[in-house]
Amino acid sequence: MALLSVADALERVLAKTAALPAETIPLADAYMRILAADLKALRTQPPADLSAMDGYAVRGSDVAAAPARLKVVGEVSAGRPFDRSIAPGEAARIFTGGVMPEGTDTVVIQEVTACEDDVVVVNKPTKLGKNVRKAALDFAEGQTLLTVGRCLGARDLALAAGMNHATVSVYRRPRVAILATGDELIPPGTAPGPGQIVYSNGYALAAFAKAEGADVIDLGIAPDRLNDTVAAIRRAREAKVDILLTSGGASVGDYDFVQKALSAEGIALSFWRVALRPGRPLMHGRLGAMHVLGLPGNPVSAYVCAALFLVPLLRSLSGRRDLTLTTESATLGTDLPANDERTDYLRAQLENGVANPFPAQDSSMMLNLAIADCLIVREPLAPPAKVGTRCTIVKLPL
Repeated sequence: MALLSVADALERVLAKTAALPAETIPLADAYMRILAADLKALRTQPPADLSAMDGYAVRGSDVAAAPARLKVVGEVSAGRPFDRSIAPGEAARIFTGGVMPEGTDTVVIQEVTACEDDVVVVNKPTKLGKNVRKAALDFAEGQTLLTVGRCLGARDLALAAGMNHATVSVYRRPRVAILATGDELIPPGTAPGPGQIVYSNGYALAAFAKAEGADVIDLGIAPDRLNDTVAAIRRAREAKVDILLTSGGASVGDYDFVQKALSAEGIALSFWRVALRPGRPLMHGRLGAMHVLGLPGNPVSAYVCAALFLVPLLRSLSGRRDLTLTTESATLGTDLPANDERTDYLRAQLENGVANPFPAQDSSMMLNLAIADCLIVREPLAPPAKVGTRCTIVKLPL
């Protein structure tokens, strides 16, 4: 049977996947959440013509030539508007953010003036409208300024607050359960016995999920027994998670129980095995609303599969529009042989736009993954590539 392509596998993962239900939360809690409804301005900013400088509010016609002598008839500070109109030949002392008094249209900065009792002498002409922030310079009430699907960053939160929103409607965070399988796995900090391996995949997978705004449940390590694996899957269902992420046990060995356990729970696989290196024994299925992604146990395979499939799935459930990873172009730093039928993701270091793949690409090697700057993407059946030619990369960290 031909292996499923990466693109076709991703299409199946995202098929019939909709954003999770919306919830209303305080603006203070909305950092990196995804908007579920357009956000319109509830006010105009600035709400009136304001001074942009400290100086004097005047009529522009009075300061078109200099010197000019104007009678100071009052003072305006931010939050304290002036209560009468300014007549020709008059001025009001004004500070930054102060509302322009009726009759004025220009602010003369204080640096070009001199005071003589209740008279200000303007020593330099000022253009009409200078140093004034007009009403609605920033935005007007009713304008849609933030749209559905936007991931709210620090600047967005400031804008939403300025629009006078105390709460926002966002999509619910996806809930992800992570399950490791394998008799050989032990937690970090434990002294390994003969044949034992320190478990590492869950930490990277949890970081992936949290970086995409998900809540994570750790189901621990299930031993290589069907009943234990089934029990862990049931715990995920009882927790009503949106994604069950398994690590290891996805192949066809005598002790690979994930596929058997999923079948026992009624989870039909949409695919198993992808034309991908590293990461061929990847599984996906659904049980109701719960997605299941069965990742390989080798650390690099699990990482690459999470980048290619978990991240887009989480973004889709979160209501984001940018589902897939961004690729860039780089210069190849070494010759590469022809590729086989699988899409290859080679760990590489990037320097001055040149991508140098590591000589060893074994999927168990965590060190060169940790120090890599990018993954070089090699399409199926790609011909040999010479040093200096262009290549496609995905930058790390992800």
